[in-house]
Amino acid sequence: MSDKKFEWGVSTAAYQIEGAYNEDGKGLSIWDEFSNKTRKIKDRTHGQTACNHYHFWESDVNLLSYLNIPNYRFSISWPRLIPEGIGKVNPKGIGFYDRLIDQLLEKNIEPWLTLYHWDLPLALQKKGGWTNREILFWFEEYVSLCAEEYGDRVKNWMVLNEPMAFTGVGHFLGLHAPGKRGIGNFISTVHHATLCQSLGGKILRDYNEKLTIGTTFSCMPILSMTDSELDIKAQKRGDALFNRLFIEPALGMGFPWDDLPILRRLEKKLKPNDLNNMTFDFDFWGLQNYTREYIKSCWYVPYVQAKIVHARKRNVPFNSMGWEIYPQSLYDILQQFHKYDKKKSLIVTESGFATKGATFEQEINDKARLEFLEKCCELVMKAKNEGLPIDGYFIWTLLDNFEWAEGFSQRFGLVHVDHSTQKRTIKKSGLWFKEMMENQKVEKLWLSSL
Repeated sequence: MSDKKFEWGVSTAAYQIEGAYNEDGKGLSIWDEFSNKTRKIKDRTHGQTACNHYHFWESDVNLLSYLNIPNYRFSISWPRLIPEGIGKVNPKGIGFYDRLIDQLLEKNIEPWLTLYHWDLPLALQKKGGWTNREILFWFEEYVSLCAEEYGDRVKNWMVLNEPMAFTGVGHFLGLHAPGKRGIGNFISTVHHATLCQSLGGKILRDYNEKLTIGTTFSCMPILSMTDSELDIKAQKRGDALFNRLFIEPALGMGFPWDDLPILRRLEKKLKPNDLNNMTFDFDFWGLQNYTREYIKSCWYVPYVQAKIVHARKRNVPFNSMGWEIYPQSLYDILQQFHKYDKKKSLIVTESGFATKGATFEQEINDKARLEFLEKCCELVMKAKNEGLPIDGYFIWTLLDNFEWAEGFSQRFGLVHVDHSTQKRTIKKSGLWFKEMMENQKVEKLWLSSL
């Protein structure tokens, strides 16, 4: 069992809450362009204003303080710091995060900074974005700037947020920014994101070896729909894609192409020392889990020959995102990642529950979210008591925000936001979390899981 202090907190992302998309010298991001394209966002909204956190940041920090939240994970907007992605720095962008960090520390809230949470500068996308190997140099410049500006005060860093999501959903399926499709785009972005994942860690380590450095993975237990040989092989391909693709190169294991042969196309992309350069000894792995998935063999699905059997087709309870309501998945994925030989500190950097289309009163009295999060906390404590090195749990998310391709139709927040007025209202789940932090119910959770 890890002897580190257990860290409780909440997570957000710049594009999903900040707004002010073209103010004070900020450049456009790929999401600024993507969310303004017809039919790309389900409710036809965009993130130009989002939660207007850029202007409401002081009251949002006060909200964090009122809720007794000791740790706050947020991301830096790359185009707010460097409008063209490289070159000239925007001092007003630098200043915004300076003020935010200083105010968090003044309120005794520890900042946890994510370097890349999907909002690539649009100027770099026009040069190929993540499909262009030059992104290693662009990313190096950006990370170095962040380290120099904020490394004196921010102790905890995450390099990438869910690389499987922005490579797969954004560059293969085309459902997220930048809306690219095809196996070629996917393979290139996987290759470059894996290199940037370790590169970012090395830059931070060189800046200050005392920083705590991690990166985050979207992950979920992948189960086979039946015990047939075809379904079991499909399950292995799915697990290689969703859970193993980015962590194993960082561990020096290379890509899992034995179980997912399409990844062999990466061999043609590799330059000398690339596999070595993908390795980095992270201090922690950020695991982000919302559900589990069942897989079955499907010959007509290209490259993977497998498909997910969604919750509604399995006749199990599901939330408004269509995800099975199964808190146990968090415990299971913690166990799975702990099986790697190189044991690492595990931090749940996202865990949450979606609702949609309810009335204001139903949203505020969010019993289903509260019960889900409470069960997740109990299971995390159970795993910790069993000896797993679990050192933190961060809820997604503080505010009802712009939920990517779902727009404002999905709400994950502990705090309700009326996006027409920007009024914040704490939900029942938020008050539960406040009370848990305030009255040391954490210890009670710990004991109840024994």
